[in-house]
Amino acid sequence: MDTITTATETWLTAGACRIEDFVDIVAVETSPLDYPLASAVEENVVIYDCDRLRAMTGDPTGRRAVQAELIEVFLNGPGIAVFRRAFTSRATVDRASDTFRAMIADQHARGTQSGDHYAKPGANDRVWNALEKQAVLDPEGFVDYYSNDIIALVCEAWLGPGYQVTSQVNVVNPGGAAQSPHRDYHLGFTTIDVAESYAAHIHQLSPVLTLQGAIAHCEMPVESGPTLYLPHSQKYVPGYVAWRLPDFKEYFAEHHVQLPLSHGDMVFFNPAMFHAAGENRTADVKRMANLLQVSSAFGRAMENVDRTKMATVIYPALLDRKRKGMPTAGLHAAIAAAAEGYAFPSSLDRDQPLNGLSPESPASLVARALDGEWDPSLVAAELAAGAARRLSDEI
Repeated sequence: MDTITTATETWLTAGACRIEDFVDIVAVETSPLDYPLASAVEENVVIYDCDRLRAMTGDPTGRRAVQAELIEVFLNGPGIAVFRRAFTSRATVDRASDTFRAMIADQHARGTQSGDHYAKPGANDRVWNALEKQAVLDPEGFVDYYSNDIIALVCEAWLGPGYQVTSQVNVVNPGGAAQSPHRDYHLGFTTIDVAESYAAHIHQLSPVLTLQGAIAHCEMPVESGPTLYLPHSQKYVPGYVAWRLPDFKEYFAEHHVQLPLSHGDMVFFNPAMFHAAGENRTADVKRMANLLQVSSAFGRAMENVDRTKMATVIYPALLDRKRKGMPTAGLHAAIAAAAEGYAFPSSLDRDQPLNGLSPESPASLVARALDGEWDPSLVAAELAAGAARRLSDEI
């Protein structure tokens, strides 16, 4: 990625985003010569044959060589790689599919609506926290599925050891509409004004804290709407404030690529790549993918802190200081030190993004309560209810 070197580039704003700069970065051809371990380059996407990868990664030297090339793909290359025949056992994938369908049937029976960050709620079938639910419902099937060596190879390359897997099953039914183009977690789940409040070096950091992936659980012809990608777009540093802008959306609509996937294929990509689930134009394909969002082991505090308790006990003092004239900036600084300022991780079964990209954070709740001078008992109840919503759902 480009290096930020001047003061004028320290803060990224939507007004400073130029489509011409973006086009200079993305309008390039991915050369097969740059990726000698790949089997092909199709539509600017690097393609790997997993039988070949397994033969090359049998010793530490070969494994490191493959991982080095994968890092180059995600960081400085097109940002995306497809892994053909990532599962050697079709039965393993089908067993997981059956478990996922049982989860969806249970949601339908309970009348549960699943939100989507970038599509109309209810348009698709989505299972939040499919990882934990699969482990509880079918432990043996879970072990067979996640013992996959390609998942480990790719995640370790980008994130290092100690990575954390989460999984959301997405089924785009016949006629299901496409998502809006976007970037993903972390900064991709913020509004423009929030993204602009983070300095440029954090925009560069965010993509290396997460890896996006998807496992195809059925045959996915282009007509079924496999994900749309814009290779090389992860290299545009202001992309987290640019992806919502009309000219960037228009360029994506005209220049994205889309590759068919086969049952058991995987795709992994840099989360800063512009992408969107496609429209399912078929009459009979329920396009099922297991979406993997894999996180770095880093980014967590050294100590466990009960921030719900802290926010609850300091709220009366905050209210007292406000009434005595403490400046708003000082009150917000105290809230930031005590309350959780980030909406995630959460249980998106209970705390779904139905009205935005993310739920309300506890710190935002406390600030809103303080602005309205809520009674401390109401704040305590709301904080406790929010903490309960963030726990994983009972299975």
